Amino acid sequence: MNATIDDIRCEALFASDLQRSWAPTAESIRDAVTDVVHRIGENGCAELVAQEFGEHPDCAIGRMRWARDAIRLAFAA
Repeated sequence: MNATIDDIRCEALFASDLQRSWAPTAESIRDAVTDVVHRIGENGCAELVAQEFGEHPDCAIGRMRWARDAIRLAFAA
């Protein structure tokens, strides 16, 4: 299965240190995504997401919802 660019971006934001409570800007979200993908790669992002969903599914769901919404806004055309 091939991941879409939005899926990769969401996983990268999820794996980043950015927090929803910081009210990050679109620019800081894009920077965080770029940084995380360069540091740990696409597979590393997916691995961290899977680990968090396995260990903390109650928290991971909310973080992924936030990541999806934030990516849509930060990378809107």
